[in-house]
Amino acid sequence: MFKDMEIRIESGERVRDVLPLIAGEGELYLVYDSEVAPWAGEIAGAARAAIAIEASEENKSMDTVLSICRQLMEAGASRKALVLAVGGGITTDMAGFAASIYKRGIRYANLPTTLLAQVDAAVGGKTGVNLDDYKNMLGVIVQPVFTFLTPEVLKTLPERELCSGAAELLKTFLIGDAAAYGEAVRVLREGRDLGKLILRAASIKADIVRRDPFEHGERRVLNLGHSFAHALEHEARLREDDLSHGEAVGIGILLAARLSERLGLAETGLEERLRADFVAAGLRTDCPYPLECLAAPMAKDKKAADGTVHFILPVRPGEVIIRALTPAEAVRALIA
Repeated sequence: MFKDMEIRIESGERVRDVLPLIAGEGELYLVYDSEVAPWAGEIAGAARAAIAIEASEENKSMDTVLSICRQLMEAGASRKALVLAVGGGITTDMAGFAASIYKRGIRYANLPTTLLAQVDAAVGGKTGVNLDDYKNMLGVIVQPVFTFLTPEVLKTLPERELCSGAAELLKTFLIGDAAAYGEAVRVLREGRDLGKLILRAASIKADIVRRDPFEHGERRVLNLGHSFAHALEHEARLREDDLSHGEAVGIGILLAARLSERLGLAETGLEERLRADFVAAGLRTDCPYPLECLAAPMAKDKKAADGTVHFILPVRPGEVIIRALTPAEAVRALIA
C-alpha cells in the first residue's frame, strides 16, 4: 500500500478486496462502464444505486457527465455520498468530474479496470471530458478518496488494451526510473506479470503529483508524448480512424525523442533505441499521419499558452527536460 498525503493508493488481489475500504459508507453509488458490468456486479451489493455508462471517446462529453449527475439526484444522493468509478480512464475521468460538480462537490474513488488507468488516468486527480474534437478540454483537478488497484481485472483485457497501457507504463519510467524502464521492457517482451511494476509506476506518479498537484511545474513531465498524442487523436477523430490513447502516446514519445535529438538534447540514437524497445514490448510505433497536420491541433491544446507548448523531451531513459516551443517550430524540427 502506498499513501502520500491526500494521494492514496490501495491494492488487493481481487475486486472484492475493495469492500473493506467502503464498508462504512452509508451512501455509495457506483458509476461503471457497461463493458465491465461483471466486475461492478462483484461489489454492487454495497451500493445504493449503480449507474452504467457507455465509455468511449465519443461519449466523453458534458452530456454524459450531466446524465450521471441527474441519475445521482434521482437516486437521492446527498453531499455525504461517495461515487466509486469502476472502469477505464474514460470512466474515472467522467465519474470524477461528475462528482466534483454535483452539489458543488462530493467524494469519489476509483477502481480502474485497465492497465492504462491503473498506471496513469486513475491516479493524480485529473478529471474531465472532451470538447468537440479536442481532448480533455473541460475538467478539474480533485483527488479521489483512494484509487484501488487489483491485477484480477487485467486478466481478461484484450492484448490491444494491455499494449495501450504499456505505453503509459513505459512513459512513467522514462521520466523517472531508468532501471524500472529496462525491467518493464523485459517483462512486457516475455509476457510476465506486471504487478510490482504497476505499483511502482503509480507511486512515481503520486510522488510527482504530491509535489505539484496543479501542474505549475514538475507535473508537466507526466505529459511526455502527450502533446503529440492529443494531436494524433484529434486527427484520428476527424478521419474516423481507430487510434487508441495509449497507441497515440507511444507514437508521441517516439516523436518527442526525435525532436529531442534534432535539438541536440538527447543521446544520439535515442529514438531508434526506444522504437526497438517499444516493438519488443508489442507497442505500435508508426505515425499514421503527416507531421504537418499536427501543428494546428497542438496550438489549440489545453496546455498551450502564449503560442507555445511545454514539450517534454527525453534525454535518456530516466531523464527528461521541459522545452517551450511553438507547435510550428516543433514540427519544422521534426521534418527538417
